[in-house]
Amino acid sequence: MALLEVKNLVKHFVAERSLFGRPTAFIKAVDGVSFHVDAGETLALVGESGCGKSTVSRLVLRLIEPDAGSVHFEGRDLLALNTNQLRAFRRDAQIIFQDPYASLNPRMTVSQILTEPLALHDLVPPARRRERVEELLRLVGLEPRFARRYPHEFSGGQRQRIAIARALAVEPKLIICDEPVSALDVSIRSQILNLLRDLQDRLGLAYVFVSHDLAVVKHIADRVAVMNLGCIVETAEAAALFASPRHPYSRALLSAIPVPNPRAKRSRILLQGEMPSALNPPPGCRFHTRCPYATDRCHVEPPPLLADSAGHATACHRTAELPPPDALVATDTAVSSTLERLVAAFSEVAEVPALAGVDIVKTMPSADV
Repeated sequence: MALLEVKNLVKHFVAERSLFGRPTAFIKAVDGVSFHVDAGETLALVGESGCGKSTVSRLVLRLIEPDAGSVHFEGRDLLALNTNQLRAFRRDAQIIFQDPYASLNPRMTVSQILTEPLALHDLVPPARRRERVEELLRLVGLEPRFARRYPHEFSGGQRQRIAIARALAVEPKLIICDEPVSALDVSIRSQILNLLRDLQDRLGLAYVFVSHDLAVVKHIADRVAVMNLGCIVETAEAAALFASPRHPYSRALLSAIPVPNPRAKRSRILLQGEMPSALNPPPGCRFHTRCPYATDRCHVEPPPLLADSAGHATACHRTAELPPPDALVATDTAVSSTLERLVAAFSEVAEVPALAGVDIVKTMPSADV
């Protein structure tokens, strides 16, 4: 039995109302999404901004209520839980929000932020809560002395570590990661991703990893579900999807992954036109307005999400007819020699005598012109 199972999840937001308050237009943010997550597994939800990824993550935890569909956690129907049962469920499932600057209360110290879930769920006696806070900080690579500080005293990466510690405080089985590294510098992203992977190995956590950055997803996900305009168009094991994407939309996303070598040979797919609005999605296949392989059937008939014997599912009428993907993800990802020289130059430590009380500013050695 899957840890989390979502079936035909639907959420439409009212966009316009009549003079008498009746809804006249809806944004179809999520329109029939189904997936499952096993214990200890990482499922990545990927797609363009506005495709409904973050809305799905909030629906799963009932932070917002769905219009239709079902969400089961360890066999329990989450949509049937009352207030007290829902609070108890929140101990098993937590969320890490995208913006570490907005997700932490600026009026509370780190100790108060981490103690709050412990007190709410009555997990640790009051006498041991300080010790537990110190354990959580060490777990995410922060020093216990930081417990007395406020969020504004930390960098973005440190704040996200605090947010991760807060999610871990109640010892959950599932964590929703809603673009947890998109607001961080590239150098910090790898640290947070390595931390999430290490915690998963040590604690047996399951992740739903929401991201639009496929380069990040490639290194952390076990399975990937690709979303377009509120629907899942392809789902497969991460290795299989990156090696051989089948849906035209997945191919376009993969071809946009940047590589550090400008000489790497790859086939870039440039989609024509604008992304349709979720306020009025096109009939049939929702990708047909930008798909280079669309036929008349695609304009009128929505394709079902069908899986093969290996579990690779695709929602496309022409999956069997499409040409094989041609080097969408560059195989030669070695860093160029020019970039290697620049990195080496910045990494050199100039041997300059230290001056008491003065910071030495190291300059990059001049390059031959």
